Amino acid sequence: MRIWFKEWKDNRMLQDMVVCEEDDDTRTHKIFHALDEVCYAFDLSKPIWLDANIAEFKKHAKTRFYQDNFVDSIPFDYLEMHIIEE
Repeated sequence: MRIWFKEWKDNRMLQDMVVCEEDDDTRTHKIFHALDEVCYAFDLSKPIWLDANIAEFKKHAKTRFYQDNFVDSIPFDYLEMHIIEE
């Protein structure tokens, strides 16, 4: 599984990272491990999954985490998470 994370501000991508999860874990665990890895790399607190994020992710295999999803203040508009290969 490959998951692409992108930080956006003012319609410009600030930074991105692709995380590859090759273990035999469940899909949910792979997603959470990848999110933990990118939050560590980007020096972010872990975002909170709201109902809207879960619904969007189930429908499109993609979601965006805005300021409402983070406890700390973020220096960008949103963090986008997109599964590019399963």
